[in-house]
Amino acid sequence: MTGRRALAGMVGAVGLLVSFMPVADAAQCGSSPAGFEGWKREFNEEARGKGIGPTAISALMRANYASATIAADRSQHSFSLSLDQFLARRGATTIVARGRGLKQSQAAMFASIQQRYGVPPGPLIAIWGMETGFGSQRGNQNMLSSIATLAYDCRRPEFFTDQLYAALKLIDRGSLSGATRGSMHGEVGQTQFMPKNILAYGTGNLDVAANALASTANFLRAHGWRAGAGYQPGEPNFAAIEAWNAAGVYQKAIALMGRQIDGESGGR
Repeated sequence: MTGRRALAGMVGAVGLLVSFMPVADAAQCGSSPAGFEGWKREFNEEARGKGIGPTAISALMRANYASATIAADRSQHSFSLSLDQFLARRGATTIVARGRGLKQSQAAMFASIQQRYGVPPGPLIAIWGMETGFGSQRGNQNMLSSIATLAYDCRRPEFFTDQLYAALKLIDRGSLSGATRGSMHGEVGQTQFMPKNILAYGTGNLDVAANALASTANFLRAHGWRAGAGYQPGEPNFAAIEAWNAAGVYQKAIALMGRQIDGESGGR
């Protein structure tokens, strides 16, 4: 009798312990195309449980493993260049020259953005030129396939899982679709927004330059941009440029080109 009570107590304790253990329900990452279809099925079940609708679920099931995205993710060498090398490779001289012309020809648009968000034309134009060559190179990869592949890949699944959920929400809303094209990591629009940033800072169709530039200014303001303050390294607004892109050489390039476009001294 005592033994039975002891056994019952042990079973009860084990049951209580199990009830407090976390449930491992996350779809398992992988490092090759082999497990991608199975991962999609698992992920879709999780997504349904989190309120993702049938339009987005169906779109994700049609997504393909993006081998080109994985290759690009493994070979981002330009950010290891010196500033001079980086500027030369990205065509900074051309960006600045064309950017000055756009600042003049689109003066009303840039004045409206600056009045609303406090961000001057220079850094916005530098980002626009750097990201897509002023809209001419927005990428031709399937956005959803790229992000789903990176969410499945074991290198950075947490970051891209968040991006994937954001993309699915945007598809459900009709802001994006399963056919939307973008760059290798799923960036879309004239200034290359990731889905989470579209949700947080987007101001309309980002394939339209005015919307993309306003969204970029909205992002910078949300990350501490102060109207009238400097944006070179060590100045107050440089931190907002750092939030836009984590690569130090990119940040310095945007600050330098922005200053040159805004008509200040071209020196460093």
